[in-house]
Amino acid sequence: MEISGPYDAKKIEDRIYKLWEDSGFFNPDNLPKSHKKPFTIIMPPINANGSLHAGHALVLTIEDIMTRYKRMKGFKALWLPGLDHAGFETQVVYEKKLEKEGRSRFKIQPEELYKEILNFTLENKENIESQTRKMGASCDWSREKFTLDPNIIKTVYNTFEKLYKDGLVYRGKKIINWCSKHQTSLSDLETENIEKTNKLYYLKYGPFIIVTARPETKFGDKYVVIHPKDKRYKNYKEGQKIAVEWINGHIEATVVKDDAIDMQFGTGVMTITPWHDAIDFEIAQRHNLEKEQIIDFQGRLLKIAGEFAGMKITEAREKIVEKLRSKGLVEKIEENYKHIVKTCYKCNTLIEPQIKDQWFLKMQKLSKPAIKIIEKNKIKFIPDHYKKISLNWLKNIIDWPLSRQIVWGIPIPAKICEKCQYATVDINNKITKCEKCDSGMLKDTDTFDTWFSSGQWPFATLLASHSSKIKNQESKLSWTTNDFKTFYPTDVMETAGEIIFFWVARMIMLSLYITKKIPFKNVYLHGLVLDRNGQKMSKSIGNVIDPLIITEKYGTDALRIGLVIGNTPGQSLALDENRIKGYRNFANKIWNASKFVLTNLPQNHAEINAESRGKKIMLSLQQKQHLKELQKLIKEVTKLMDSFKFYIAGEKIYHYFWHTFCDKIIEESKEALSNKKTRATTQYMLFKILFNSLKLLHPFMPFITEEIYRQLPLKNKKLCLMIEEWP
Repeated sequence: MEISGPYDAKKIEDRIYKLWEDSGFFNPDNLPKSHKKPFTIIMPPINANGSLHAGHALVLTIEDIMTRYKRMKGFKALWLPGLDHAGFETQVVYEKKLEKEGRSRFKIQPEELYKEILNFTLENKENIESQTRKMGASCDWSREKFTLDPNIIKTVYNTFEKLYKDGLVYRGKKIINWCSKHQTSLSDLETENIEKTNKLYYLKYGPFIIVTARPETKFGDKYVVIHPKDKRYKNYKEGQKIAVEWINGHIEATVVKDDAIDMQFGTGVMTITPWHDAIDFEIAQRHNLEKEQIIDFQGRLLKIAGEFAGMKITEAREKIVEKLRSKGLVEKIEENYKHIVKTCYKCNTLIEPQIKDQWFLKMQKLSKPAIKIIEKNKIKFIPDHYKKISLNWLKNIIDWPLSRQIVWGIPIPAKICEKCQYATVDINNKITKCEKCDSGMLKDTDTFDTWFSSGQWPFATLLASHSSKIKNQESKLSWTTNDFKTFYPTDVMETAGEIIFFWVARMIMLSLYITKKIPFKNVYLHGLVLDRNGQKMSKSIGNVIDPLIITEKYGTDALRIGLVIGNTPGQSLALDENRIKGYRNFANKIWNASKFVLTNLPQNHAEINAESRGKKIMLSLQQKQHLKELQKLIKEVTKLMDSFKFYIAGEKIYHYFWHTFCDKIIEESKEALSNKKTRATTQYMLFKILFNSLKLLHPFMPFITEEIYRQLPLKNKKLCLMIEEWP
């Protein structure tokens, strides 16, 4: 096919992608023998619960740029693709679908619900794979992984068992974040802290005035806590009993002294509700105090609330205050109390702390090796301020609740005694009797937090290849797979800065624990893709930009380079459709400039391939200067690419091609091409600049550059520009 007419992305993109897939070069095992040194990126697994959005398009573009560049540099480049079942997130998406259908997940049998979500996920998985191809992703589809693949689950289970045997996993009755809408526990990372304005109630509690924003939790309060150094209450002794008239009658309160009390807040004295507040729970633990549940898991008051039992807490609050007022127990009410509350990050429901049996992972022991590695700069963060952010979180880490009370996910391989509640890990499903009381053991119905499985992604994917053999002897995993030996540790983990704690830090900890090696050498963190006005994209607002619609209008190459140029790591990008339209014009410029150069080549292509035949070309001083400038550009761009500064590299190539090559060199060459004495050297120079420019542009704009490459009259032409040598 010759270059003719205007550039039409629709006519070439599917055909070019098929050319790449058919070539087999996405698979590093099929690359030329000269490609020896491995380069590895494990794709962050895309949630298989919808379609690609602009953020995914950015991820795929940046990672494809890295992979194509390294492949052209002669590396044995592996970009391993994958998808995530995405546990809680997917179940939330599916629940919304059920709501539209007038159904509730709580009225569907767990096995049936799992099947429904599985079918839903597999349909989305197939769709996302197709969309990923549309973005030009040169990933190795033969190694594609899914977080529910049997071999992935096997690795996850082996890790869980090893953690359990090493004393790092335990099941305990601790306070957790509970979402009453979704009926599951959440980790701290799955909650959002938002500022709310509420009333602050000053209530008479015997001789004290206590302050609370949540009077509905106070029914069971029988401990009044004071700071040991608070001189205002020095006459009250630890353990002292005090008679108190309270919401539902007389109670006996006990004085407790603890350093956790903030003497500057309110009156410096408080009652505690250990079942429904994390600080109160810790105080109760330290002093061995009783804990009583006041609010059930549906967000309604229990029998202890007397006449208010069964009421939702939001409905009951003012009624409770009215009763306290009628008993003369309300000192005053502050109307505009601003404070931070936790909400579910998916539905904005207020989190209700609850005490519940859960599986927890001790994080402090896991975090110490990660801290040392990061402090020694064994892992490079781009941008580097994420290093400090990561260390701060790791040094203040708390235990991770692994259990989720949802159907969709990887089941926790554990058994629980139906009588004494003794729990043990059982990855082979063989334990039937409790070793403590000889009663029957029941299967744990909870599933893993999805970040536990995806936290093992770098090594689990490479262990789960078709050539893998995972040996588990006495919980000591030995790594015998070719892929693990060749491609691990990986070179780059590229992902969103907003999941640095959710995912990146956990991958580092779990990988060091299991493999004794870092999971990746570099962490490249991009920002959010916002709408043209700098607002976060949202379906409810109606400002979501669908990358597939954009590529249909302007071509994939235009979207790709539009997402990268000027997009500094860690910073958010405001994506304007006019911006992409402008880069569509750039694609047309590349097409037309290439057409000009190729249509002005001699019939005999020997001259432009002269160097390959050892023939010296006698260039003019100006032509030498143009090629010298090209070499300078190549050197600058290569340095930028090696430094992960793709946003600058792309801009330099763009400006050189348009403003130097097209506007200056080609325009100057038109007269020289009509002169017999200067025609041949001009043709050679133009061809050399075009060929090298296509190489430089290829990682950013692979479709148009590959299509033009197919028309180049090269002597030693490769099957694809994709495996041409970087200039």
